[in-house]
Formats: sequence, structure tokens, C-alpha cells
Amino acid sequence: MVELKFKLHLVSCNSVNPDTIFANNETSLHDIEIYGFDYDYTLAFYSSHLHTLIFNIARDILIQEHRYPAGLREYEYIPDFVVRGLHYDVQKALLMKIDAFHYIQLGTVYRGLHPVPDKEVIAMYEGSHVPLEIMSDFYGKSSHGHTMKQFMDIFSLPEMTLLCCVNDYFMKHNIDYEPVHLYKDVKEAIGDVHVKGIMYRAVEADIEKYICYGEQTHAVLRKLSENGKKMFLITNSPFDFVDRGMNYIVGKDWRSLFDVVIVQADKPGFFNDRRKPFRRVTDKGVLLWDRIHHLEKGQIYKQGNLYEFLRLTGWRGSKVLYFGDHIYSDLADLTLKHGWRTGAIIPELRKEIKIMNTPDYVHTMTWLQSLTGLVEQMQVHRDPASQAVVQQWIKEREHMRSRTKDIFNGQFGSLFRTYHNPTYFSRRLSRFADIYMASLSCLLKYDLQHTFFPRRTPLQHESPFWPEQTCVNAMNLPIE
Repeated sequence: MVELKFKLHLVSCNSVNPDTIFANNETSLHDIEIYGFDYDYTLAFYSSHLHTLIFNIARDILIQEHRYPAGLREYEYIPDFVVRGLHYDVQKALLMKIDAFHYIQLGTVYRGLHPVPDKEVIAMYEGSHVPLEIMSDFYGKSSHGHTMKQFMDIFSLPEMTLLCCVNDYFMKHNIDYEPVHLYKDVKEAIGDVHVKGIMYRAVEADIEKYICYGEQTHAVLRKLSENGKKMFLITNSPFDFVDRGMNYIVGKDWRSLFDVVIVQADKPGFFNDRRKPFRRVTDKGVLLWDRIHHLEKGQIYKQGNLYEFLRLTGWRGSKVLYFGDHIYSDLADLTLKHGWRTGAIIPELRKEIKIMNTPDYVHTMTWLQSLTGLVEQMQVHRDPASQAVVQQWIKEREHMRSRTKDIFNGQFGSLFRTYHNPTYFSRRLSRFADIYMASLSCLLKYDLQHTFFPRRTPLQHESPFWPEQTCVNAMNLPIE
């Protein structure tokens, strides 16, 4: 009974509210005058049916247009196989998770649908470190001789799964193939699902199946509008698709909430390429050729570039807060080059927090930390008896680390952690997002004068002499 009460106390004092907004950098909403938004997975959230749709269409494109074996149709989308932020070695056809220090998390390397033994991974990479020169470029792409591709987009989940399935089919049937060609073909097939408008038409035809109803999104936009905030939308999606979705989520008057609406922006090129001018789009989708001197409310604009956007609006610096789900394409350039405030929408966060709040996770992590401390302190004792105990603890610690990974995802673990280290994804998130949250609805929990403070966690050489957060502060929400 005492042990049970202790565990419940641990859970209650360590519980985190999934609706919390977390800060990497001190951010005050009092200073924000203009709010900007991406569309996909920021204003609009999609059901799991969409990933199945993308996977099936791209798989069929491989068969019909790229002459891949018809037997690929035996593969269906596997919803919980991959997580976002993974790296794919294009030349070796390996999918893996890499931490913030470029180390592969052993046990998370997959060829096809099967794990690669640690010894084989270490032999291939001469250890578990991935050199900087073969990592992906700034935007996570495999280009200019880089052999790694990082998948940062939520839309990339079906792409990773399809890559694994096609590799699995070829290996299972002893088909000799070139991994680079396979990667490029899958990438092209996935691209066609978007570029050719196949996905857009399917979603528009059955909006209720694919888009999660956005009552809270509407409430967030209305709250900002009622408080006199300027709002704009910059998305890569086409107008008809956005219009259909926003009509469903917000209502037919959705355009009246935004001061500027830009579609088919071609991010991240939008933030860097000064050459593309804005063009106005009529309600019937016709592109007008007239020069744009003003960005008018109620109008729809296509393409353009951020430098022209800044010139026409005067919206500069830290009074602008832009929300998006893609850390590279949406947020990186804005925070590094233009000084905008940035907010990352991480839908996976809610699920991971709920897992971390469970008694099983809290108990596992508490014992894991205790074991680490015991090993650290007792390793200096070199007598056989002490070393036998230390080795037993090390073995148990490894078991607990593996168990902790499996709690989140059996193949790749948490989106945010590789055992004790942050993932490469987490490193980018902390660098390019001032704040992050599970969805825009989290904004409803705070007033627009609220300041978000990052937690002062001690550096490795600092003593944690300041008080730990109380149960209420761990929620990171205003006391009601």
C-alpha cells in the first residue's frame, strides 16, 4: 500500500498537462501583434485515413508507372511503424534514428521491415557515429553528395513506410536492385500524389473522412480576431483545397478572419527566393497578371516571396509569431534570418505526454535514473564482488532503456529522445521554435498577455540547487 501511494504521488507531481505550451525561448504574447499560420497540420488536422490514402496511391503509381512488381499490393500501410524525424541512408537503404550528436541509436536501424543487428550496423559505419559530411543538407534533404535524408514532415510517414515495404519485397523475393533508384522512385511517386492533385481531390471529395473537425481552430482564430490581432496564412497547398477545408473547419466566412492569404507559396523557397512576384487568384481560380501594389484583405495571392511580403505589409521582427508543423520549411529561415517568433505544432506531443504521465513510465524512469546513479557512483570499486554487482546493474539498466523505448514505439521509440540524449529532431526543434505545442487549441488555455518561460534546467557543470517545480508549476498552466 505504501509503495502504491508513493507511485501515485510520483505520477501526480510529475504529470504534465498535454495542453501546455512549452518554451525554448522566453516569449511574451503581449508583444505579438501579428499571427501567421501554415495550413496542413497547423490549422487543419487530418485523420489516419489520409496516410493510408497517400501510401496506397503512391504504391499503385510505382506499379503502374514505374513498372514495379504487382506483388507490392500485398503491402498495406502500417500506422505505427515509423515516427517522424528519422534518417534514411539512401545508398544503404537503411532507416534509423539519430541523436543530437549524430550517433545512431542502436536497435532502431531497419532494412525493409526488419531490424539490422547492432554488430552489422557498427561494421557498416565503423562505429555508430554518422559524419557530418554525409548528413542531410540544411532542409533535411539528400542532395549535393549527401547520402542521408531526414523525414521531418508529418506527410512523410507514409513515404517512410512505403520505402520499407518496397525494400522488404525486393529482399524477400531476392530481387537485385539499386537502392538509390528505389529511393528516387518512391520519392517521385509520393510527390506525384501531391503535385498531380490526387490527394487534394480525394480529400475534397470526402472531407469528413480525412479532416478532423476544427471547432477549436475556429475558436483560436476568433479569439485572436476579437483581440485586434492581425492574421495571415502562408501555405504550399492550392486555394481550392484550402478553401474547401477552411469552409469545413471554420465556415464560409473564414477569409474575413485573415488580413492576407497566400497559397502555393513554395516554402521554403518563399523565404529565400526574391524573384517570384505575387499573383492574385480569383474565386474561380484564374491567375491575374496585374502587378501587386498592396496585399488586400479578402483577396487570395499565389507564390510571391517573403521579402516582398515584408515590404508590402511592414510586418517585421519579434511582433510576428508564425505557426507551422515543419521545423525546416516553416520555421528555420524565419527565426534565423528574419527575427520572427516561431511556434511549432507537434501533434505527436499529446500522445507522448500521456504516455509519460502513466504510472508504468514514471516508475520505469525513476528506477532507470536510480540505476544510472548507482552505476556512476559504484564503478570506482574494482574488487570482484563490487564489479559483479555493477555489471548486474548495467545489464538491468540496458533492459530498462530498451523497455522505455518500446513504450513509445516498438521500432524507433520516442520522437524526442534516443535513450537519454535528445534526438536530432529535438535539437532542431529547440533551435528553430521559440514555443511548441500539440495543437493551436492550446492557445485557448492562456490569455494574450501571457509570457512563456523556458525551464532553467541545470547544465552538466551546475548544481541543481534551485527548487524543483511544484505539482502545479509542472502543469505549466495558469492556476485557476
